[in-house]
Amino acid sequence: MVSVVVIVLTVASYALGWLLGIPLLVPVLNTVASYPFMVMALRLGDVRVAIVRMLLWALTMGVCATLLSYARPVETDRLFLRGEAYRIEMHTWVMTGRGAESSPSIFIPQQIEHAVLFSVLALATGGALAMTMGAVLMNYMAHYVGTLAAIGRRPLLLMILGWHPWAVIRIASFVVIGVVLSQLVVRRAHHERHNTARPELVEGRVYLLWACVGLVADIVMKALLAPTWQRLLVRML
Repeated sequence: MVSVVVIVLTVASYALGWLLGIPLLVPVLNTVASYPFMVMALRLGDVRVAIVRMLLWALTMGVCATLLSYARPVETDRLFLRGEAYRIEMHTWVMTGRGAESSPSIFIPQQIEHAVLFSVLALATGGALAMTMGAVLMNYMAHYVGTLAAIGRRPLLLMILGWHPWAVIRIASFVVIGVVLSQLVVRRAHHERHNTARPELVEGRVYLLWACVGLVADIVMKALLAPTWQRLLVRML
């Protein structure tokens, strides 16, 4: 039931963001729609449930922002932070094969920077600002996919393949990292007050390890597959 509420509120956050038309508010509204439910699960020590809820949140954002950008590409250029810049960058890569997506010397430092900043924000704010950062990233990535589908001859396939497999792995890894690091803040006060152990930390370390493996897999897959994926996408345009 809670998962359904997260999905509904996330969809509503886009509707409200669209009505207000203030780019800075969109990722904040996205975060407000789901953050309390992650905290609720973490306070109960249920890391797995928190991860599932946040994965559903990320999936819902991806679907909503992709469809919105497909239907209203000009408006979402302005609505999503960095939407226009990222769209131009990625469309150029799809058309020419040139760009950061196919250049490990560019994308590896960039992705490390994102991962470090995201982790610091999760630890510093109990996940609140990390989720907001994640919403910004999701929205401009989805904007690229939606606008690509809008100019292609196979929009449905482009909506699916535009979410590059390595990007999906990265998103899932960020979600897990955000949840696991957030629990350190959310649960610390409770256990210090009651002087109890925190057995969920052991479970969290396992999830964190898999998330780090996912980030490495993301880089390796991107380095190996990006040129092939670019040619696949351009054929659909």
